[in-house]
Amino acid sequence: MFRKAQGFTLIELMIVVVIIGVLAAIVIPSYSDYVTRGRIPQATSALASKRVQMEQFYQDNRTYAGAPACNLDTTTSEFFNFSCAGAADADGFTLQAVGKGAMAGFTYTVDESNARTSTISASGWTGNANCWVTKKGGAC
Repeated sequence: MFRKAQGFTLIELMIVVVIIGVLAAIVIPSYSDYVTRGRIPQATSALASKRVQMEQFYQDNRTYAGAPACNLDTTTSEFFNFSCAGAADADGFTLQAVGKGAMAGFTYTVDESNARTSTISASGWTGNANCWVTKKGGAC
């Protein structure tokens, strides 16, 4: 008499391993990009908020020099440090968000005229643009 086979054959297990490998090769990079895109608003929203603070300071003092929003801020965001690129003067400022940790290589700026720029040198990302790059292909 024939005995009924129990369990899986080696071929069946290998097919499952190949399928899992293919799915992982597609899913893991997509998820990484998704997580990175989810961290970018920490920089852009904080820069927008700090720009408003700079304008409020200017309305009260008629100068940007000495505005608290220009002070180095390392606590607002887990992934970005905020400061002014150079010193703010009576007529202008440039706020910047510089990536740290997992976001190293990302730098976003905004100035008194609301000109936004991105400088990105992170792996797989590109962007030296006159906008805030939020997608891997350099799209704003």
